[in-house]
Amino acid sequence: MSTSPEHKASTPEKFTDLKTGEPHTNSAGFGALKSVFGQVTKYMKPVDAIKLSLKINQKGGFDCPGCAWPDPDDERSALGEYCENGLKAMAEEAQNKTIGEEFFATHSVEALVELSDFEIGKSGRLSEPMFLAKDATHYQPIAWEDAFTKVASHLNTLNHPDEAVFYTSGRTTNEAAFLYQLFVREFGTSNLPDCSNMCHEASGSALSETLGIGKGSVTLDDLYKAEVVMVVGQNPGTNHPRMLTALEKCKKNGGKIIAVNPLPEAGLIKFTNPQNPIKLLTGGTSIADVFVPIKINGDVAFIKALLLKLLEKEEQSGDVFDKAFIEAFTHGYDAFIADLKTYNFDECLQASGITKTVFDEVFNLILNNEKIIVCWAMGLTQHENAVDNIREIVNLLLLKGSIGKEGAGTCPVRGHSNVQGDRTVGIWESAPQAFLDKIEAKYGFKPTTKHGYSVIDAIKAMYENKAKVFFGLGGNFISAVPDTNYAAQALANCNLTVHVSTKLNRSHLVTGKEALILPCLGRSEKDYQKTGVQTQSVENSMGIVSSTRGILEPCSKALLSEVAVVCGIAHATLKERSKIDWLKYKDDYNLVRDDIQEVVEGFDDYNKRLKNPSGFYLPNGARIRKFKTKTGKAQFSINKLPNWKLKNDELIMMTIRSHDQFNTTIYGLNDRYRGVYNERRIIFMNRDDMKIRGLHEQQVVNLKSKFNGVTRVANKFKVIGYDIPKNCCATYFPETNVLVPLDSFAHTAKTPASKSVIITVEAA
Repeated sequence: MSTSPEHKASTPEKFTDLKTGEPHTNSAGFGALKSVFGQVTKYMKPVDAIKLSLKINQKGGFDCPGCAWPDPDDERSALGEYCENGLKAMAEEAQNKTIGEEFFATHSVEALVELSDFEIGKSGRLSEPMFLAKDATHYQPIAWEDAFTKVASHLNTLNHPDEAVFYTSGRTTNEAAFLYQLFVREFGTSNLPDCSNMCHEASGSALSETLGIGKGSVTLDDLYKAEVVMVVGQNPGTNHPRMLTALEKCKKNGGKIIAVNPLPEAGLIKFTNPQNPIKLLTGGTSIADVFVPIKINGDVAFIKALLLKLLEKEEQSGDVFDKAFIEAFTHGYDAFIADLKTYNFDECLQASGITKTVFDEVFNLILNNEKIIVCWAMGLTQHENAVDNIREIVNLLLLKGSIGKEGAGTCPVRGHSNVQGDRTVGIWESAPQAFLDKIEAKYGFKPTTKHGYSVIDAIKAMYENKAKVFFGLGGNFISAVPDTNYAAQALANCNLTVHVSTKLNRSHLVTGKEALILPCLGRSEKDYQKTGVQTQSVENSMGIVSSTRGILEPCSKALLSEVAVVCGIAHATLKERSKIDWLKYKDDYNLVRDDIQEVVEGFDDYNKRLKNPSGFYLPNGARIRKFKTKTGKAQFSINKLPNWKLKNDELIMMTIRSHDQFNTTIYGLNDRYRGVYNERRIIFMNRDDMKIRGLHEQQVVNLKSKFNGVTRVANKFKVIGYDIPKNCCATYFPETNVLVPLDSFAHTAKTPASKSVIITVEAA
């Protein structure tokens, strides 16, 4: 009997050998150096490691495929412009082991399913295209042209183009992403779900509505010059470690840091810059001046409490709000203030879980400063009220006039290295009409104006047999999405699933009736085409477009670039129906950029400006107080407090990453900053909550969530007592994605509510 889709998609319910210790109160330093050395020496060739360390994130080098934190405009560290997890990403991509025909001949899909995600990822780099036939147990090699023909055949026999789903990961370059969305639109659909749908879609929705652009408004230089930086729902020490260097500079210049998070995180307590020998010897820099241990999803309540106290002070003194800015650049102030006055300060403070003492420390910093930056990540964006979270932050910044001036503004910190760039060049299921009109003017076909499937919509469509082909350009779809069992069955219902990947992941094991794995070049590898080694481009979190160019020889001669894969499939699928000469683009990526500059705003003289070693900034209206909203001004908004209550036996759970993890990629089994080693199937709980339930350290428990009458279960987790607010708990993803309901998502954005899942915990 074949393994069920649900079993294939789930991480194995087995333990390794859990060890625990005291959580760290200092980040990076010698510990980071030791961790990097261990990864590099174990998984990479020494000569490759040296080459990569000298070129990663350097001018004229290649962009780290990890996070989207920006590189400095001017100086780059001579000791290495990368972080611990950046080198781990490189060790993952530039593995010294490859897998192909022999590996898959000896490892059936059912056997691979029993491996952990860590073991799957460390199997090796994919070295040749592989095909899984209907009812087959093993993947077998397939020629590239046959693979393209297979995809084309499935696509061309669909009843309608909307029966295909084209997913994109944030590691895809601008060139590949632009061609991909162009092919999808010429094919006849706008089903372009991407990883933005699962992380910062709520940020984009809220910022577009209030400030007229779905991106942050600050630069690195602003962070250095800020008087106050509030880091909310973010753990930069693990997820964006180079951000700590910017916060360190802010502190050096006299700035204050406020950390708002349910968990105390080492990176926001203290940072020992491993690129600074003096800091290594002296113990580093304290980061957060105030730590705010907020309840999970208590953010709107906390910000509203700040707003209420600011309003009280404004009415007393008349000099708290930036009235000149409000008058000249904002809309909706009176309605916002009228609604704010309907709330009670004490009730908001209680709902946030913050003590009055901690609140007063934060309030005084906000009250007495004007250059304020608020940074956030998925701790704010993965809730049903996620859009409200960000809009309330914008309200705070608008009152203080902290938008569009030096040292102030919004800073959503994006995850994957080009997730923002992918959206900029057209990976969007609901692209604006102006963009579609430019596509039509340039290429002579009329793109559909029908909004396509977001990730959640795509999963439902596949489950309901409304979509029959799934194509993934990068990523690990099944491990990234919510409601694992439902999503697994959705993929299994497809006639064909296709994944363009650098290495094996669990999504390759959760297949449609037929499946393809198409191996591609990594970011660090040279991309040889007819006109020579190609340069590509990416956009970081702060809207800078820069070049990236691989330096290593490809690990296999059978690899194609993502651009070549997209062009090959487009040519095979559309043939004479197409108005585009697809194959010319794969020979010379300059031609792709020539097209982008005609279609996408802000890319004038693209090829010329890309030669600037520091890259170039895209236009950003919020940065210069040009707000492209419906009113032409920055918009105050009205946001309600979340209306949820826990029963006596319930907890609110957020999914988080371990330190040995980036998104769904598992680098190792340690979470050393939190004092957890050699295990991932754990749940962090408040010790009082453990006592109430009669639970002890490392006791094995089962987790259950109930939503809209459906019970979801995740079995076999070990309890760890931790400093987390009462009635709150935390678990790693993807292990507990199975508990996240598909129908629990942010209003207007459909970001899964992975950070506010109501669960019960029961002894196993």
